[in-house]
Amino acid sequence: MAIPDGIGTIDTMIGFPHGDMKAVYEFITRQTRDRESKEEFEFPAEYMFKQVPEKEFVDADDPVAVTVDAMDRVGIAQGMIGVDEISQEAMRRFPGRFFASAECDPHAGVEGLRRLRRLKDEFDIKAVGCFPAGTFPQVPINDKLMYPIYATCCELDIPIFCCAGVPGPRLKMNPQRVELIDEVMYDFPELVFVTRHGCEPWADLAVKLMIKWPNLYYSTSAFAPKYYPKAIIDYANTRGAHKVIYAGYFPMGLSLDRIHSEMPNVPFKEEVWPGFLRDNAARILRL
Repeated sequence: MAIPDGIGTIDTMIGFPHGDMKAVYEFITRQTRDRESKEEFEFPAEYMFKQVPEKEFVDADDPVAVTVDAMDRVGIAQGMIGVDEISQEAMRRFPGRFFASAECDPHAGVEGLRRLRRLKDEFDIKAVGCFPAGTFPQVPINDKLMYPIYATCCELDIPIFCCAGVPGPRLKMNPQRVELIDEVMYDFPELVFVTRHGCEPWADLAVKLMIKWPNLYYSTSAFAPKYYPKAIIDYANTRGAHKVIYAGYFPMGLSLDRIHSEMPNVPFKEEVWPGFLRDNAARILRL
């Protein structure tokens, strides 16, 4: 189905090139054990991708401009970014073009919760991000260390975007088993929970849980459109058009040009596209 013109896409996972990729991803490689991850890969999951765009821009004089130019080419109106120094620069230079999300650390205790509240006050963060397999030591989705973070998200009225399914980096997968989400949704019915990175090989289970839990959503981060799971496409085309949210993966593993060249081949119904590309994100993020 043709994508309607002029939607103004919201990308719920986008970033900027960094000059020292190994330093950026050290939080992952400190717990990987294989030689490639430790010594050869600059991006810990690069074995999965045909190209790693960030490698092309490590020497960029203006990383913010690199991302803005890429967004302009494909019609991305807004992007959700972090709160690091580059992200803060981007929000200053392009007000309204970017909005902030903050990664959480379940090991940080009360000070970590204070940090989320400070960032809400300072940057009006619209979401919290979590990579359970990438925490050190690992913390499963339903671990009680996560519960104060979920409670804080409810208090601040912001969603959590959480990786689920087998992780790309060579880390243990158990913390991200999709069935763990069920307990969280039961205990926090007010929490808006958005999965990241595909939920594979449990995409069918993710659909079952989205049908069950009204505040559970799915985002397409880290997946090229030709690899979107069939279960997710079928769900969006039937009863789940309001539950599936676009997310890219630039500059980590996918270029925006590749994503958006493949996007017209995704067999969404015409009426699904506005929600997928913009409206669902705008609603849950209160943009």
